[in-house]
Amino acid sequence: MGRHKAIILAVAILAGGTASMRPAAAQTFQNYHCADGTNFIVGFYDYDKRAFVQIDGTSLPLKKRVTLSGARYSGAGITLKIGKGGTTVQHLKRPVTACEPIQRS
Repeated sequence: MGRHKAIILAVAILAGGTASMRPAAAQTFQNYHCADGTNFIVGFYDYDKRAFVQIDGTSLPLKKRVTLSGARYSGAGITLKIGKGGTTVQHLKRPVTACEPIQRS
C-alpha cells in the first residue's frame, strides 16, 4: 500500500472513531468561600446523583441524602447543604459555616 493510501485509510478510521464518540455529559462546577475561611469546589454531573467536592486538598464524592428542601450531601465527615437560604458546609468536626459562591469573571 502506498503512503498516500495509508494516510487516507488512517484519516477514515479516525473520522469513523470520532463520529461514534459521545459528547461529554453536562457538568456544573462552583467555587465557594466560607465565613470560617474554608474554600472548596463542588462539581455535579448529569449522570450521577453525588456531589464531587474538593476541600482541604482532598477530592471525594458525597452521597445525596434525603432532605425536606434544597439538597444535602454527606460523606467522610463532610456535610454540604444547598438551599434557598444559602449554602453551608461542615467538615473536620468544625462548626457549620455559611458559604458564598465565588463568581467567575
